[in-house]
Amino acid sequence: MSQMLTSRRLVRSPHCAIGLRTPIYEVMNKVDIINRRFSVAPMMEWTDRHCRFFHRALTRRALLYTEMLTTGAVLHGDRVRLLRFDPTEHPLALQLGGADPRALAACARIGADAGFGEINLNAGCPSDRVQDGRFGACLMAEPALVGDCVAAMKAAVSVPVTVKCRIGIDEQDPEPALENFTQAVKRARADALIVHARKAWLKGLSPKENREVPPLDYERVYRLKRAHPELTIVLNGGVGGVEDALAHLQHVDGVMMGRAAYQEPWRLLAVDPLVFGEAVRFGSAKEAAAALAPYIEREVAQGTRLHSITRHLHGLFHAVPGARAFRRHLAGAASAPHADAEYLRAALALVADGVLDSGRDLANVA
Repeated sequence: MSQMLTSRRLVRSPHCAIGLRTPIYEVMNKVDIINRRFSVAPMMEWTDRHCRFFHRALTRRALLYTEMLTTGAVLHGDRVRLLRFDPTEHPLALQLGGADPRALAACARIGADAGFGEINLNAGCPSDRVQDGRFGACLMAEPALVGDCVAAMKAAVSVPVTVKCRIGIDEQDPEPALENFTQAVKRARADALIVHARKAWLKGLSPKENREVPPLDYERVYRLKRAHPELTIVLNGGVGGVEDALAHLQHVDGVMMGRAAYQEPWRLLAVDPLVFGEAVRFGSAKEAAAALAPYIEREVAQGTRLHSITRHLHGLFHAVPGARAFRRHLAGAASAPHADAEYLRAALALVADGVLDSGRDLANVA
């Protein structure tokens, strides 16, 4: 489902990148549409601003998310650095981690003022560090608190407030646990619920194992949507390609792709034509990567190391002659402190040319 937002004031955000052709402001009465039909999951240490800029070259329409930022980091850390983004990353959501309604409300307000189009509360991360802070997946055991957090954030901002959760934790029965949790966020007027279709085991499994070991239960998420037709439900977990997403969209409002989008980003080329019925921005992964050159030149001139950007491109080519040589060349950027866009161009020259169209080829890679 789409969410329509109308901004009422002119805001020039200090958090956006500078020196761009795109105006860094919200125009009075400008109407923005957030469509949650397809999104790329927030992933720690992966979906930073460089990754998101790259993903936007592959898909105009997917909703992108930041890495999770804790309320403590936003309130007391280097806020400008943490919240920095390029305006072309929109539609873009900020994911927050926390459990204090007042702190979350303050951070939501900061995020909205910085220009993010959605604020998301993380109630699904199972890491020990997150549990120690009493947020993430352990919030599944405290639906009333989550409701208070959402209500406080909704009162603080006009942009949508959403929640990302699991179907349950530990020994919880996913049937009543997810239903009780959903009722709490609905009462708080959450704009959408994103459900990772696995339980999280807070003791005994690592975060990596929690993404792979607990069995997927898509039917539980489908049942949730049938029980709450008025609530936007987005499914996450184990989505390996765009064709998988299309199948899930027969049952839910949106699909969120995680690891497959990062590890095999070429899959995102199929999102616009197959999910949204729109033309691809670039005809091939190679063209999309080459279009990053101006961004790289600007970032390197500001002190960013090339590897900080190109590390997100390693999985871009699949079963293409020269893909291994491309990855090997890019890996050298980690030890090349003065590498620039020419380094990427040289890597791309090692890859065979190939064009994907919006028909059979895109369907095959999806």
